[in-house]
Formats: sequence, structure tokens, C-alpha cells
Amino acid sequence: MAERADVVAQAREIIAQTRAGGAAAIRSLTARFDGADVANPRVTPEEFAAARASLDAEDISAIERAAANVRAFHAAQQLPALSIETEPGVRCERLIRPIPAVGLYVPAGSAPLPSAVIMLAVPATLAGCPTRILCTPPQRDGNANAAVLVAAETCGITEVYKIGGAQAIAAMAYGLAGLPKVDKVLGPGNAWVTAAKQLIAADPEGAALDMPAGPSEVLVIADDSANAEFVAADLLAQAEHDPLSQALLITDSATLANAVHRAVATQQPKLSRGAVLARSMGESRIIVVKDIAEAIDLSNRYAPEHLSLEVREARRWLPAVSNAGSIFLGSWTPEPMGDYCSGTNHVLPTYGYARAYSGLSLFDFIKRVTVQELTPAGLTALGPTAARLADLEGLDAHAAAVRLRLAALAAGAR
Repeated sequence: MAERADVVAQAREIIAQTRAGGAAAIRSLTARFDGADVANPRVTPEEFAAARASLDAEDISAIERAAANVRAFHAAQQLPALSIETEPGVRCERLIRPIPAVGLYVPAGSAPLPSAVIMLAVPATLAGCPTRILCTPPQRDGNANAAVLVAAETCGITEVYKIGGAQAIAAMAYGLAGLPKVDKVLGPGNAWVTAAKQLIAADPEGAALDMPAGPSEVLVIADDSANAEFVAADLLAQAEHDPLSQALLITDSATLANAVHRAVATQQPKLSRGAVLARSMGESRIIVVKDIAEAIDLSNRYAPEHLSLEVREARRWLPAVSNAGSIFLGSWTPEPMGDYCSGTNHVLPTYGYARAYSGLSLFDFIKRVTVQELTPAGLTALGPTAARLADLEGLDAHAAAVRLRLAALAAGAR
């Protein structure tokens, strides 16, 4: 794995190459990184139809059911408009407006992620963002993954481009190769995608980002009541995402620690993504602590993307958890339920950013715009306060903008 500085430098170079070369550069980079020659990256209606025809009814039903649960949870996040008088004649309001244009990134890599489409497209559609586009890497045959396309169509996204990696982030952020320029780029990705999102967000000509969301992480806190087979399966479930994924267990039971170690050794050889797991689980750790309170403290310092509490009375530990992207309570809540269909969003902060960032939600697709309106009486009463504060700051133009009006009102203007 390249060092962080190398990743940022490489992402910066890909962005520069994409901006300079446009469609030709994107085609070249797609051939280089994805092994596909894609002359026209936009998915056609015929490709959407072929994708739907290639899936069986159970596949489509699973996508639709997951989308329905995610829609239900995110629809409940709608904010009402707000209007109050802070004092007589002084009205303050909050308006809700959708972000005009959003670019959704759905990684493919070694595993296509139709679930990521649902997590991004459902809130974007609920928010009413007028322009919603999606980029996803092509397969080697030049087509987008069929399940990704069906999920996009199911969730209201019909403008999809077969572009991946840092070049996709650049194409959306700067409006290259026929893509509309977006105001914000959202979605998970590898280290290069994450670096590209941070770079375009730092450029005034670029686009905002949702959060740093790189390779997956899971931290399981378990006591001696936990099922070692379940814990091992949860660690492996996240580790199979990416060679750079992190899987950690913190427990106060040495007996459980040994049992989980054995269970991982038994389960891992039976799984299909052996090469990925060999690398990611090679960097996994089991940490034995004195008690669950210490485990929670370590977890808060680590700030995991996914935190699984497989302990007695798991819910009673919730107040102690301050830093986590998403929390899974009890032995009957495997993390993949959140990945796919419980209703919560699986686009979550990684790299410890859960200390300050939240997981993706409807709020990431809307803006909260404030309004204020004063009557003559309101300005007469409150204006002197604003003028006095302006004086304290040495901003006489601010003070004059208020005092001119106060003088006009005193002279009888209305």
C-alpha cells in the first residue's frame, strides 16, 4: 500500500490529467485502472433494460425491499421549516433547500456495491436534488454492474456514467467529458477516491464532499456472553471488503479471545475472497482489557466506522459511546444488516473521522438557509444593540447601516 503522501500525490496527478485531457484522459485512465475500453461512458436506456432483464425476480425484490427500508428511515429525517420571533418585531426563519447538483460515487473494485447506490440515491431523491448523477467503475467488458444499474433506476437515478476512481471524482467536480458539474460529491471509495474528494473539496472551483469514507473498519466489543462464531463472522464480514480494511476485537475475556481466534481460522478458509482476507485479517487485532468500560474508552479513542456491542445488556452501554459511525447492539444484530437493508445508512466516516463526522443522512443533501425580517418597531428596539456591538468591533460601516435607519425612523419614515 502506498504511503498517505503518495496516495495524495497520485490522486492529485489523476485529477490534473483528467482536467487537462477530458474525455480522452478518462478513457485512457479507465483502460489503465479498470482494464476496459469505454468510448461512451454514459449508460444508455438499453443498458438499463438489459441489466434489469439479467437479474431474477428475487434479486430485484431484495433491492426494492432494502430501498424501501432505507427510504422509510431517511424520510423520517425531514426537517420542518422554522419561524420564530426572537423578540417583538424580529422574525428569524430557517428554510430547507436541496443541494442543486450532487454526484454519487459507487465503488466496484473487486465487488460491486448496489447497496451503496441505495444509501446514496434514496436520500438524494428524497431531498429533491434536481441534478443527481452517479459514477461507478466499468467491468472489464465495458458494462456497469447490472445490480448497480437496477438499484440506481429503482432509487430514481437515470444518469449513470461508467467512470471510476479519482478520475470520476474530478469529472463530477469540474463537469468534464459531458458530465454536469456538481456542487457536492458523495460516496465511499478506496484511499485514492477519498484523497481525490478531499482535494476537490479544498479547491474553490471543485465541489464539496460528504466525509472521508475510505476502506471499511469494524470494532467488536464482546464479553464472555458473546458467541465466538458470531464475533469471528462479524470480523470477517468487514475484512472481506478491502485488503486495507481493519477488523478489531476488544474483549475482557481471554477465553473468548482464544475462541474467536480459532473460529476465524476455521471460517476464513471457507470464504471466497481469500486473497483479500489474507491481507486484511493479517492486520487484524484482538485486544484483551480488564473490563468493558476500558473497551469502550479504547473504542471512543479509535472512533470506528462500525461498532458492534456483543455484550450483556448492550443497550445500557450506549450512553458511554461518543465516537462511532454506526452502532450494532447485541448478538442478533450482525453488521451486514446495516450494510444492506435495516434502513440506516452505511456510508460512514473512517480513519477516526467519526470523532467529528456523522454517517450519511438526508442532511447531507439539503441546505438550511436562514432568513430574518424586522419591522420598524423591531429595528427601533433592537437596532441600538447591533450598533453598539459594531462599535465594540470597530466596524463603523456596520454601525452606520443601522443608525441611518434608526434616524430615518425617528424622523417619521415608515
